[in-house]
Amino acid sequence: MRTLIHRRTPSGGAPAPRRPGTRIALFALALLLAPWPAAAELLLPAGFTAQVYVTGEGFDTDASRGVRGFPSSSTLTFDHTGALYLARSGRRYIGGEVYDRSPLYRIPVGGARLTPDSEARYFYGPPLPNPQVAGTRRARELLVTTFDRERRIGALYRMIDGRAELFAGGTPERGLQPVMRQPEGVAVDSAGNVYVADRTQGLVIRLDGDGRVVDPRYYAITRPRLLAVDDGDRLWVGSDGNAEAPIQPGPGEIVQLSPQGAPGVVHRGPVPAGFGLSPTNRLFVADRHEKQIFIVTPDGKRVAFASFTENDAPRGLCFAPITPETKRAGVAGDLFVIMIRGGAWPVNEVVRISGPFDDFAGQR
Repeated sequence: MRTLIHRRTPSGGAPAPRRPGTRIALFALALLLAPWPAAAELLLPAGFTAQVYVTGEGFDTDASRGVRGFPSSSTLTFDHTGALYLARSGRRYIGGEVYDRSPLYRIPVGGARLTPDSEARYFYGPPLPNPQVAGTRRARELLVTTFDRERRIGALYRMIDGRAELFAGGTPERGLQPVMRQPEGVAVDSAGNVYVADRTQGLVIRLDGDGRVVDPRYYAITRPRLLAVDDGDRLWVGSDGNAEAPIQPGPGEIVQLSPQGAPGVVHRGPVPAGFGLSPTNRLFVADRHEKQIFIVTPDGKRVAFASFTENDAPRGLCFAPITPETKRAGVAGDLFVIMIRGGAWPVNEVVRISGPFDDFAGQR
């Protein structure tokens, strides 16, 4: 394993893309000024490197701690151009009176450093109730799930050029039950079917490409939250199990469904905070409780990939897609991780991890 030490010196920052433009270079230069927490370490296999990609300043309510980051976010995804989308974490799992409408962020290629004065330039689309970015579809559509806590009604939106359009769910007609109560993760298969994890109903719902319900009970599992579809149209489902909130340890589980819908449990353990498929269809899992990122092998074995110290922890992750645009930007196939720094969950950072993922995963 290789140790990367985060020091209070300018040692991090988004690397310049292979073909840097002026705007991208300015973003990278700004991030180079963002120091990493003293004494914290990120342990990675040999050949891998990690750099801060999105950070912030001025959002931490306890400024004496000096923790950098932008407002708490737990979900992230990329579009085909290499733009990164983040959603401010809402109050899906915690009670109390709170303003539930939160913005989405669109981070340009090269990363960003947000402040209270500058964050509005990164807002994307209208504020939505407890939004989570769940993936993309047809290259241009950003999929976002929302949750109205008071009415216990959820919806799936598709966003195109910042415009939010209802795709499924929402307020039902009088006398009918809501299609979705608390939609979380979303995945799309090669035929265009859309799968939605409904945590409250304990179901994975299958929709067609136009948002019509094909199977309201495609798969039943306790508190499903994470979804992904691999190149073989196998559906991966991550559930919170008996944990009433993802911050609790669980245990949770990860299930793989065949294209015909036959399920098989591939992992049981602490609740997965997030997961994503590598370009070679290996499932990388963020384990907030054990402060690790691990890989689930085809036979269900857990293989450690990265570990964190000093109360740092991963919160969500995804791989940048491999497209002509992301190749030009220099981010294709890299792993991006939302991190909690020093236990300061109200603010997060995004770290980019680069290295020989295919070689590492292929040896396991």
